[in-house]
Amino acid sequence: MPSPDLARRAVVTGMGAVTPIGNDVETYWSNLLAGTPGGGPITTFDTTGHDVKIAAEVKDFDPLLTMDRKMVRRMSRFIHFGVAAATEAVNHSGLDFEALSPEERDRAAVVINTGGGGMEQVINGADAIRDRGPGQVSPFAIPALSGSMAAAQVSMKYGITGPVITQVAACASGVIAYQDALRLIASGECDIVLAGGSEAPLLAMAFAALSNMTALSKRNDDPEGASRPFDRTRDGFVFGEGAGVFVVESAEHALKRGAPILAEIVGAALTSDAYHISAPEPTGRGASMAMTKALRQAGLAPNEIDHIVAHGTSTPLNDVTETRAIKRAFGDYAYKLPISSPKSMVGHTLGAAGALSAIAAVGAIRDGWVAPTINYHEPDPDCDLDYVPNVKRQVPVEAAMINGFGFGGQNAVAVFKRFEV
Repeated sequence: MPSPDLARRAVVTGMGAVTPIGNDVETYWSNLLAGTPGGGPITTFDTTGHDVKIAAEVKDFDPLLTMDRKMVRRMSRFIHFGVAAATEAVNHSGLDFEALSPEERDRAAVVINTGGGGMEQVINGADAIRDRGPGQVSPFAIPALSGSMAAAQVSMKYGITGPVITQVAACASGVIAYQDALRLIASGECDIVLAGGSEAPLLAMAFAALSNMTALSKRNDDPEGASRPFDRTRDGFVFGEGAGVFVVESAEHALKRGAPILAEIVGAALTSDAYHISAPEPTGRGASMAMTKALRQAGLAPNEIDHIVAHGTSTPLNDVTETRAIKRAFGDYAYKLPISSPKSMVGHTLGAAGALSAIAAVGAIRDGWVAPTINYHEPDPDCDLDYVPNVKRQVPVEAAMINGFGFGGQNAVAVFKRFEV
């Protein structure tokens, strides 16, 4: 079981989100439960000549609500998302950083991960050099493209002077943030960690490359139905964008200030497939090992997990491999587990995916509902578990697991549990 030392237990007290189906946590969560699709035609660039013309874009987002105009102009979109999600999470938690002493801010941290950071800055800079000359490249291009800058901007906004961390681990990045939050709290180094992921990768170059890799769905005539994890007719993922951030505190710190505790992070693990730059190892051994290690750290038996928020990308290889990995880790109990993929609605948000999955896990613990996997119509004999098809389900959830698996064979798993003193 988790340590009885309340100063070393990591609890969630606030959440924030920017997503293709809602730019705050409660809108995102209600739309997730309703099975609201986030896919649509690409509006961020001219798709002429592209095989893929659909994406899950964030809509009606105004960065000026949380950043001043000068910083909005100088920073990349993934930074805008990260700051907005962190701001909501802090407000939700009731934390007042201005009231904290310098010593208390020294014991606060930020961990906001990403897969690609501000990639658009490289493209914009290359265009500027070609069209107008090197003197026209923005002097802010380097900080704007830096993957660490979402975390850095959040630290500056709140005067956080403890560790500021960004880990880049492709599609596993968002899940890793919660492992780092758990480690920082459990080690006694920090009392507060703002943890999550942010991504804004919807660039013409990225679409072209992933399309040529055959990773993306080409159902251009059905953007809302294109992301169909675990369905037999899946043909690739729908590219998405967004951010999710949690406020994580030591239980002692949260209880002392009377904060509402949403859940506890009780276990997390990382493993590597050591197999291929993009394909998962076919047996699911590495992913399964991450699940097993996370359970072990959490002090939970497999049958004490009530829900899995799957990586579930809607690609032919990932979904069958994740199914195999869940069976390896959970045995026969795998067939009794409700498993959902938010990517059926928000698409694949890369470094933000784990953060959006974490919100789904904590929402299930808080409300007793698990979100559906939409667009599930034709069962795949190789994906034969319970994927909560198309309609939300009322399930008492005491503990939930989230999975995140990235290019290069990076496997990350975290376990959340209802908090009990």
